[in-house]
Parts: sequence; structure tokens; C-alpha cells
Amino acid sequence: MIYTVTFNPAVDYVMHAREMRTGAVNRSSREEIYFGGKGINVSVVLRELGIKSRALGFTAGFTGAAIEHGLADMGIDCDFIRLPEGFSRINVKIKAQDETDLNGQGPDIDDASLDRLFDKLGSLTAGDTLVLAGSVPKSLPSDIYERILRQLDGKGVRAVVDASGSLLLNVLKYKPFLIKPNSDELAEIFDADIKDIVDVEMYARRLKDMGAVNVLVSMAGDGALLINEHGAALRCGACRGTVRNSVGAGDSMVAGFIAGCERGDYEYALRLGTAAGGATAFSDGLASRELIDELMKQSEAR
Repeated sequence: MIYTVTFNPAVDYVMHAREMRTGAVNRSSREEIYFGGKGINVSVVLRELGIKSRALGFTAGFTGAAIEHGLADMGIDCDFIRLPEGFSRINVKIKAQDETDLNGQGPDIDDASLDRLFDKLGSLTAGDTLVLAGSVPKSLPSDIYERILRQLDGKGVRAVVDASGSLLLNVLKYKPFLIKPNSDELAEIFDADIKDIVDVEMYARRLKDMGAVNVLVSMAGDGALLINEHGAALRCGACRGTVRNSVGAGDSMVAGFIAGCERGDYEYALRLGTAAGGATAFSDGLASRELIDELMKQSEAR
């Protein structure tokens, strides 16, 4: 089973407007509502690809109930922990002449609720996959990912970590199956000026030497690079299309790669991950199976 963890889920309220003026009343031309959070995004795209997962994390208040019901209606298996106080955050995203985001803070996670998450994670067994993605709320210890992987160490659980900075570096000693920095995060980790693909590969190999089994680097318009468990460097060019959305593309790439790994073929997994990331970037919401399949054919034609 694949498990995803979203510490701070959100209701994403997307408003489209012809223009946005501060200090004035603005009216939208249309709106959309999505249920978001990096782990949730992975679960949603896995479902599009026909792969089952279970979404874990924390919800609170009426917005948390809406997230749980909405995901259940989408066919996502949810096992969230309900927090005793607060409400799950609302992120307002205004798409006008520029894109403006106003993201909520979210509820505090108390120690008892965090212990309940560790109890759930304790039931994972060999062959299961755990996806840890994104930053963590300020109410949690900064080493929370490290603590989770320490608990699972030696159990044969495949860990996928999509994070940046020390949150990522501190888990490498537990040999996560996959990490997915983007090229900017790679530069930040090593305080380096990354000029070309040669630099990307060099620093990706450093992360592998530090413990990661597979290192997948997303490079926006330059596609993606994978250093796989055997040390081979595989590259996939970016898909062609008009970018409409930057939210969730990296999560979609992770989902596509995980789904592709079910075939035991890293080249296929890289292509599927790149197609899933592109499908989200070219959509208003997350990737659809139809568009992923279309972009996979585009990739095959190269």
C-alpha cells in the first residue's frame, strides 16, 4: 500500500479575475475549489493513474470536514486525524494579470494527535511506500520527517521525501527510496550556482552518495534528471504545452514516478513522472489521466 502524509491540508479557493486592484472591490469571472496539500496531490494523481493509496494527516473544523468528504467523493481512501481545535486552512489564489496567493496558517497539532499519527505509521510493513512531502507546520518539531523515518528504519518501507533544506538532508541517512528536489532547491542545498545539466547531475549524485537511493530532479522547462539506484543518469525532456498552473506539478511528478515504478522500469517511471507533472502544469487543476496519456505519446515520439 502507498501512504501519503499531509500535515497541513487546505481548501484551495481559486478566483479568476480580469484584473486585481488593491484597495478596491474586485469581482471574479469564475471560481474553482480544490482540496490541496502536497501529499493529497500525490494521492489524487495516483488515483488518476489507477493506483490506490491512503491519505494520512490532520484535519480540523468545518473546512477539515469538507476536505475529508470531498476527497472521499473523489474515491480517495482517507484516514485523517481530527484535531480538537482550530480549522484546516483556506488558501485563496487569485489569477488576474498576476498570480497572487494568500495562504492560511492552519491549526496547531497537539502532542496527543501526533502520537496517533505515529501509531498509524507503526502499522506499515515491508513493501509499503510512505510519501512525505512539503514543509511542516510550526507547531511540529523541525525534525519530524527524521523521527518518522527513524521509527520505520529496518522495516522495509520505501520512503519518498519531497522536501527542501535540512528537512531533506536529515533523512538521507535512512536511505529514502526517492527524493525529488528541483534545480533551485538543489542549488540552495549546496549553496551553489548551477549553470547547466552537468552541474545538476554532479549535485544530484552527491545526494545519492549521502544516502538517497534514487534522486529525481525537476528542472521546469528543461525536463527532469534521474540518478537511479544503479547510478545511471536518465534524462527526460519537458513536455510541450501552455503552462496554466504551477501548483502541484512537482507532486504530480512524484505520483507519476511512483506509479511508473510499479513496472520496475526507471526509464518508464521517469517518462510517466514527467508527463504527469506536465499534465498538471497545463491544466487548471491536477493532472487528468487523459492528458497524461497524451503527453506520454508525445514523449514516445521523440
